[in-house]
Amino acid sequence: MTTVGQQPDRTSVATAEHTTVPGQRPPGQLRRVTGTITRRVRPFDAAVAALFLLAAHLLYVNLWSDLAHGYLTDSGGDQNQAEWFMAIAAENIAHLHNPFFTTVQGFPDGVNLMANTVMLGLTVPLTPITLAFGPTVTYALVLTWGLAGTGIAWYWVLGRWAVRGRPAAAVGAALAAFAPPMISHGNAHPNFTALFMIPLIVDRALCLCRGDRVVRDAVLLGLFTAYQIFIGEEVLLIAAVGMLLFAAAYALADPGRAREAARPLRKGLPIALAMVLPLVAGPLYVQFLGPGSYTDVPHGYGVVVNSPLSFLQFAGRSLAGNEAIADRFAVNRLEQNAFYGWPLAGLALVIAVRLWHRALVKALVCTAIGGAVLSMGPRIQIPGTHIVLPGPWRLILDLPLFGSVIESRFGMVCAPVLGVLVALAVDRIAASSEPRLKAAGLVAVAAALLPIVPTPYPVNVRPAVPDFIADGTWRRYVDEGQTVVPVPLAHSYTTESQHWQSATRMAFTMPGGYFMAPNGPAHVGNYNPEPRPTYRLLGTVYTSGKVPEIGPRQRAEAEADLSYWKAGVVVLAPGFNAPPLYQTLRQLLGRDGTLIGGAWVWDVNDGTSATRRPGA
Repeated sequence: MTTVGQQPDRTSVATAEHTTVPGQRPPGQLRRVTGTITRRVRPFDAAVAALFLLAAHLLYVNLWSDLAHGYLTDSGGDQNQAEWFMAIAAENIAHLHNPFFTTVQGFPDGVNLMANTVMLGLTVPLTPITLAFGPTVTYALVLTWGLAGTGIAWYWVLGRWAVRGRPAAAVGAALAAFAPPMISHGNAHPNFTALFMIPLIVDRALCLCRGDRVVRDAVLLGLFTAYQIFIGEEVLLIAAVGMLLFAAAYALADPGRAREAARPLRKGLPIALAMVLPLVAGPLYVQFLGPGSYTDVPHGYGVVVNSPLSFLQFAGRSLAGNEAIADRFAVNRLEQNAFYGWPLAGLALVIAVRLWHRALVKALVCTAIGGAVLSMGPRIQIPGTHIVLPGPWRLILDLPLFGSVIESRFGMVCAPVLGVLVALAVDRIAASSEPRLKAAGLVAVAAALLPIVPTPYPVNVRPAVPDFIADGTWRRYVDEGQTVVPVPLAHSYTTESQHWQSATRMAFTMPGGYFMAPNGPAHVGNYNPEPRPTYRLLGTVYTSGKVPEIGPRQRAEAEADLSYWKAGVVVLAPGFNAPPLYQTLRQLLGRDGTLIGGAWVWDVNDGTSATRRPGA
């Protein structure tokens, strides 16, 4: 690699359009840019990194300002879930428990942590922070530094492979990391914001295609891939599909370069696979075949998909966004997986037309179209008509792993593609010798990007943990091996009891929960454990606010369920629909609850707990 200030290779992506030297490959081939961002970090590089960190912290300023009580408004139950995963990972490491499985939640069947988004690649290294400061701090760190780290990684990769100018790389990286879909997932999905390994995997794959140091690059590619598996497998799958789309399109655009890359790939990919398998084989066996494993996760045929119009809309939490409009195009605010806005779509079209002669641009455009079309699901409704076209998603729906992916998330493939296209445009504009043309170009780029600039995440006040739980009073009611039964039991629509566990460092065990688990004889994946009758009954009361008719059957089922759960105490805290829940429990258990420490308590042991016997 040359040092900063040397003349870039004329066959690079950044310079190929300017000069064609006899004997060289035609303009547009993929070559690493030399003389840009090297091992030597310059002040501008540090400034870009600091700017990304500042931007990420400004997005989460409301959360950081009150970590003790703040809860991201649009996160639903997912913030409590994510913090629970961080807390259980830390406790498992601290007490040398199995990091892949636990019965602390979902008792007695337990939780297959490898089959959930526990993010061991981050939660394990951050265990000291979680134990010292609590999971909310770790959660805020992963979200904030994950976004910033992704931007920094894309900045480095774009500077190596796509553009000559640092400002162009910074603009493209900012779009790739802070695009609307990433901001949407930033409400509560840290596995979809901490994407910093994806650019590094892309970089190693490109290095492997060059064939200079095949063994080294293959080993690094394998190690990076294995680490990404422990951060987020779904992200890796989506990125792999995007890379395959890019590779296929580039091979068609530049067959000669594809033939050159095939030789080192044939040698290097087996080496990379040999690095991955020993590291992930055991954990993946637990995930797919161990206790608590499941098959596909059905989200409904063609339900969670992107409309073609959603790519032209603005996200609800962007400068030009309208929440009411955005909500019509997404299943919830965590899954706004398109929403790039019509100005950016228009700019991308102009860039594609202007630079279409370049193989790189052709491959990028095909990749974006492929990801967007996949995200529209198996049936694509043409807006404004009754025409429904078959989508390519139906061709891969039944393949392993794809049945568990939310289709609309493939729209995220467009984010780095648009980042590269915009970086190429800014780099070309900056090289212009015409001041008016340069000014007009930069204004056009700014006009396309400003509407999708994200706004800070709003925060609500999280309900406090009742004193009965927080001060440990519950211990007087629970014998060894027994559980606390919080009402409502944790579910995808109510997760406060997960926060109770996280806040008390997993001090007690409970049934129910919000996690991926097998349901039914086919072990189909669901967002909650197999519902027992009382679990289902109390969930219905929570969502409807109506007290059902309680008879001998319901009481017998409640008795059987409490025995199955090895319940020591039932706890109902004030909150949403607490009065009907109280009346239901009163009838199920045949007596009134006792108000202790800010919660209604039913002693299932009937005063026989060993911890309350004389001398205990």
